Amino acid sequence: MNTAQSLGDFLRSRRTRLDPASFGFSGRRRTPGLRREEVAQRANISSTWYTWLEQGRGGAPSAAVLERICAALMLTNTEREHLFMLGLGRPPEVRYQSSDGVDPRLQRVLDSLDASPSIIKTATWDVIAWNRAAAVVLTDYGTLPPGQRNILRFLFGDPAVRAKQHDWESVARFVVGTFRADVARAGLASEVGDLVDDLCRASPDFDRMWRENQVFGHSEGEHVKRLLHPQFGAIEMEYSLFAVDGRPDLSMLVYTPLDARIAKRIRNAVAAMDKSPVDA
Repeated sequence: MNTAQSLGDFLRSRRTRLDPASFGFSGRRRTPGLRREEVAQRANISSTWYTWLEQGRGGAPSAAVLERICAALMLTNTEREHLFMLGLGRPPEVRYQSSDGVDPRLQRVLDSLDASPSIIKTATWDVIAWNRAAAVVLTDYGTLPPGQRNILRFLFGDPAVRAKQHDWESVARFVVGTFRADVARAGLASEVGDLVDDLCRASPDFDRMWRENQVFGHSEGEHVKRLLHPQFGAIEMEYSLFAVDGRPDLSMLVYTPLDARIAKRIRNAVAAMDKSPVDA
């Protein structure tokens, strides 16, 4: 497949679907959609060069130019990613979207994992959704104000969370390193400045680890979380990170108990939470 021609064909298909009148363009037209020069005008690029792009001979555009074309053609997130893959052979940078929750469909996925503590976290490590197993085993996020549901805040600021970690020092250093990599990848270094400053002031441990400048990927490590839980005792859980469809700034973290007996006890604890006073 000729990628340059595929890029041109895709641009042309997106251009011809647009209504000129909605952009303030008038006049009789022989073909549907915007004219090439109108797209170029909206994208603030050369009309000649945009024409070459549609003809498959414009050369490789820069990411900045592709972003302007995306805006000019009013592309969806999926179309934007496709355009970048055709033009540069890679997806665009993640667009961070502030969010207070997830749609019911995704929450139902979480709730179906009755023995596996699971959360949805943002690129800044704010927890925006969780299941009842997470509330039982990890933290009852529903008891915290929304602004405090940040993994780093309670890992470094909550003594109870710290006491549950089998090796808090290793866990904390890994979290700091992956957090640093995540916010840089999402282009959010400036947005988390206040959070980092707060943590540095409140926790000498965080200040020390942040200054180490280490970065880690989620794929590194043995993928096993060990807890000293006040209710269940010593717990070992494998963890897996999943992308959230259509939201590259979110990820789903699922912990799977390695001991079937622990899984059963978690499931029973979740069932007890679900019982109404009448049922009890």
